[in-house]
Amino acid sequence: ALRLVNRHPNLLILRTFSKSYAAAGVRVGFGFGHPEIIGRLRNIQNVFNMNVIGQAVGKSILAHRHAYEENHRHIKHERQRVTLALLQLGFSVTPSHANFLLARVPAGQEGSCWQAALKEQKILIASFPDIDLKNCIRVSIGTTEQMDKFLAAAKNVCMNVKRNRGMHKHEVNSHCFGNVSSNKCRCVVSYDVSNSG
Repeated sequence: ALRLVNRHPNLLILRTFSKSYAAAGVRVGFGFGHPEIIGRLRNIQNVFNMNVIGQAVGKSILAHRHAYEENHRHIKHERQRVTLALLQLGFSVTPSHANFLLARVPAGQEGSCWQAALKEQKILIASFPDIDLKNCIRVSIGTTEQMDKFLAAAKNVCMNVKRNRGMHKHEVNSHCFGNVSSNKCRCVVSYDVSNSG
């Protein structure tokens, strides 16, 4: 991509260390662009645009880049494995090249309900209140052990629907998920948000 900078003077290529280098809290990255664009950016940049810790972390990452390559391979492998497992559970998964997955939960469900059900099993994921993403969850790619625990918890949620399939409509009003009948596990669970049983 760097070769494009010479051919396109209006192009700016940015790279963050947040995702693939696991340095999200440090806020370090870099950019390449035509000298004219870089000059304009320098005119408006903050005097204190990077702190000493960020500089040290950035230098360390660049000096030990080979150590991060294994992490990149791991993330790619786990991302593919978890994607396939979620597809088998009835999710649709947006193709990703990042260290997380955006997955749409099975029809008729909300991501916030999945977030609550998984939190009960000590699994933390993100959901979104936005109307366009309310049926989605964000799953960060962790270690193989962490992803195994996530997948086991997701399967556990699926098992709960099988146990609760016979519920009547009035019995699920105080529950996060409704009842969906299907011969395939649709990952619908009856989850009592009142903690009354």
